[in-house]
Amino acid sequence: MKVHSPAGLSPLLLCLCVLQRSYGTPSPPSPTFTHNQTKLPDGDKDSHHRPKRGWIWNQFFVLEEHIGPDAQYVGKLHSNSDKGDGSVQYLLSGEGAGTIFTINELTGDIHAKKSLDREKKSHYVLHAQAVDRFTNRAVEPESEFIIKVQDVNDNAPKFPDGPFSASVPEMADIGTSVFQITATDADDPTYGNSAKIVYSILQGQPFFAVDPKTGVIRTALPNMDRETRELYSVIIQAKDMAGSVGGLSGSTTVNISLTDVNDNPPRFPQKNYQLYVPESAQVGKAVGKIKANDEDLGVNAEMTYRIANEEGAAMFSISTDSDKREGVISLRKPLDYEKKKAYSLNIEGVNTHLDPRFSYLGPFKDTTTLKLIIGDVDEAPVFTMDYYIMDVYENAPAGTVVGMVTAQDPDSTRSKVRYSIDQNPEGDALFTIDVDSGLITTTKSLDREEVAWHNITVMASEIDNPNLVSYVPVTVQVLDVNDNAPYIVTDSAFVVCEGSKAGQVIQTIRATDKDNFANGRFTFALPEDLPANPNFTLKDNEDSSASVLARRQGFSQVEQELYQLPVVVWDGGEPVLSSTSTLTLRVCPCQRGARTPVCRAQAFLSSAGLSTGALIAILLCVLILLAIVVLFVTLRSKKSKKEPLIISAEDIRENVVTYDDEGGGEEDTEAFDIAALRNPAAAEEMRLRKNLQSEVWRAIGTEALSPALTLPDEDIHEVIKLKVVEADRDTSGPPYDSLQTYAYEGRGSPSGSISSLDLPEPQTDLDPSEVDNWGPEVQILSRVFQEKGQQDIP
Repeated sequence: MKVHSPAGLSPLLLCLCVLQRSYGTPSPPSPTFTHNQTKLPDGDKDSHHRPKRGWIWNQFFVLEEHIGPDAQYVGKLHSNSDKGDGSVQYLLSGEGAGTIFTINELTGDIHAKKSLDREKKSHYVLHAQAVDRFTNRAVEPESEFIIKVQDVNDNAPKFPDGPFSASVPEMADIGTSVFQITATDADDPTYGNSAKIVYSILQGQPFFAVDPKTGVIRTALPNMDRETRELYSVIIQAKDMAGSVGGLSGSTTVNISLTDVNDNPPRFPQKNYQLYVPESAQVGKAVGKIKANDEDLGVNAEMTYRIANEEGAAMFSISTDSDKREGVISLRKPLDYEKKKAYSLNIEGVNTHLDPRFSYLGPFKDTTTLKLIIGDVDEAPVFTMDYYIMDVYENAPAGTVVGMVTAQDPDSTRSKVRYSIDQNPEGDALFTIDVDSGLITTTKSLDREEVAWHNITVMASEIDNPNLVSYVPVTVQVLDVNDNAPYIVTDSAFVVCEGSKAGQVIQTIRATDKDNFANGRFTFALPEDLPANPNFTLKDNEDSSASVLARRQGFSQVEQELYQLPVVVWDGGEPVLSSTSTLTLRVCPCQRGARTPVCRAQAFLSSAGLSTGALIAILLCVLILLAIVVLFVTLRSKKSKKEPLIISAEDIRENVVTYDDEGGGEEDTEAFDIAALRNPAAAEEMRLRKNLQSEVWRAIGTEALSPALTLPDEDIHEVIKLKVVEADRDTSGPPYDSLQTYAYEGRGSPSGSISSLDLPEPQTDLDPSEVDNWGPEVQILSRVFQEKGQQDIP
């Protein structure tokens, strides 16, 4: 197949590989074409020896953005089987076939009837086929080819992220890189110069320059000062076609700001300042402020202040307020107008963050003079001391002098001063002060053992101006006198081992005295008015302690467990005081190897009077009792297996019998006969027992029951005892423990007991008129007893 380009190119034949496709089930291999020859698969034989044929074409191109009225010619398809007689028909399919690209079926000419945009689609894949017009058989196999859209310069460079912001330090050197800008071009960078961009600066000279190839913006002037100008607006242009005439261009703005560096020293607006400070100003409080200006920003403008002269630094201090960048002047010592009326301060402001690159610009500090004028004010009296410490002996009588305080008016007028004590509203007034002299005395006797130190506050005020008050703390120490006798603290008895030897130290004792130990050491001895102790003695160690010694050996806890030892102790005060304390010593067998005497555990058993034989006897008794209990339970269980578990009809125990029969209420006493549910075999035995009960009732008492059915307490006790005996002898009961309740409501109930637990029938004649007054419950019970009595009569 021959291809003719629209420009009349030389008929250079290029053979392209034909792409084969199969659909559905596998089909026999199709012929492949290389150059102008057809190669058949191995095994296939052409008996007719058909002539060779094949597709032949060049690469197809079509220009984008075609504007002419006619369709744009793309190229020509031709098969070497086409003899020019019109028997070969050319068909076109694929992307854009029929809509964008059309083909002349007779000649194979391809045209593009629409304007194309390479930036939207750069190529199209189509399929060509040649068939016999008459037989519709394929003359050439279907083959794939590509039509590429050729680029034209129809897109200008763009800055999609613009405008831009950048910064560079002030005072930067020439050529310092600021920012790199990049433009994009949608044209084909591989074809011509349509996408080759060149950068230039339209605005921002002579301060900045841009590299035409890389788009890097750099400084073009030295020593650009932020304090003079901070912001620059630079316009950068990007032009394609390598910047030649006819190229398309785009521009953007780059806002460049100069960042601050420390290139300016601080400056005080004035060289001399003056400040008034009253002499009453408090120490540590601010008395004034001063500020130096710095044209730099942030940390580059930070500074510290200091007082350069010694005189000013001794009286005042200065600190830096980092937020306001001010120097805060505070008072270091109290001011006194009468001593000095003015001070001069040399204040210096220095940058804290220095940049060595700009050290040539000079020292980054400034100095000014501040004159402080001290003002005279009426001041409160001043005590001669900041605090006072006084002392007085305890037990001293009221009115004893403790000490004296003194205050003076610091002003030149020297006004008189009055003294007073700031009384605690919750405490007692233990001291008083003379309003004119400041003499402090006691108001009552003091006890050092109760409170050893007293703190009071003395006030001093001017007579001419009572509102000016000053305070001073006064501490009064109560001195000790020997008014408490010493004593020995004994929380528990001292342990004496049974194996202690004569002369052995039992315990070391010490004394306690509420008075100050400065009264001297303690002395110990046994009472002289008592006979010598044969068991223990005492040795004074002459170091305020004493040792209890054993005089003999062979102590026995069985013979005597506790001993008493009185000890006399004297203090070393004036006058000498003494007391007698009684020590308790306990004898016991001690543990071996212990550093301090400790009783063994069996000593406690011995103290309780239990020997080893007694413990063995107790254990044997417990074992015997356990054996009896086990034997009793075993016999009861065997007996219960032989006796019936059916409760007899006349059993005195209460039985809960459930039957589905609704009664007629309290008045219905004949609704159901419960005797039918009882054991018939035991009925006769129960009747005999009931007769026996009646005889017991008659034997107990012959007096008639009262209308309230009450019995004396003694009779009730006898009845209960008989019931218990009867229950124990009852062999027809089940072999388990049961609780039999015999309710007795006492004498307080006007109606007496109404229990029906086999109480014997009363043997008295009741007055029917009195029964009617007892209520409906007793009336019903009365009728039941009467009916039952009539049935029991033979």
